[in-house]
Amino acid sequence: MAISIRPYQIDDAPQMADILNEIIEIGGTTAYLSPLSAEKMKAKIAGGGERARWNIAVDENEQIIGFQWAEPHSLLPPEAASIATFVRVGVVGGGIGSKLFAVTCAQMRALGFIWINASIRSDNASGLSYYTKMGFQDWSIEPDAALSDGRIVGKTHKRYNL
Repeated sequence: MAISIRPYQIDDAPQMADILNEIIEIGGTTAYLSPLSAEKMKAKIAGGGERARWNIAVDENEQIIGFQWAEPHSLLPPEAASIATFVRVGVVGGGIGSKLFAVTCAQMRALGFIWINASIRSDNASGLSYYTKMGFQDWSIEPDAALSDGRIVGKTHKRYNL
């Protein structure tokens, strides 16, 4: 499968919402528990500000197979960005995450960030593995972190120095 990475375009929001919603629907380990409409996805993207970057992974048919964003976060210092990555259910391999991360890292460096934080549910084995593979290291663990529905799942914070 040929994979290319490009910046987000407004017409991408419906496919992005579909990817995230499928993960939510099957009980995936994202912190998001409620489906997002395309309009809510657009609003989230617009709310990221001028230092946020959203990147899209597409296959040879221009179908979105994954996306990643990085942006400032109110719980992090100004030199740190927060990152999130989502890949379409059933699409694995081909270096989707690695290709997205390479582009995101270059963008975050150019914006003056010094490090990137990934906050991952502690029960999300694939997410923890992905960020470790990208070179992130644990810097904080919240064993009692709860989801919006009250379930305690814990949260692992990983750091990548740019």
